[in-house]
Amino acid sequence: MAIILRLDRMMADRKISLNELAQKVGIANVNLSNIKTGKVSAIRFSTLNAICDVLDCQPGDILEFQRDEKQV
Repeated sequence: MAIILRLDRMMADRKISLNELAQKVGIANVNLSNIKTGKVSAIRFSTLNAICDVLDCQPGDILEFQRDEKQV
């Protein structure tokens, strides 16, 4: 996948736990855990907005584009 989620890094920088962030964002721990570990194929803008609001960051701090290596 070309989009890498860096939520774990941002959470560590902000010293916030998964449980605390999930509670403040208003989503289930398991759903936030899936986002954190990159086990999702999509994320709602409303969820991304809430995460960025709580962590005081920009979407680009959480999402990273990485070009796929072409196989020869």
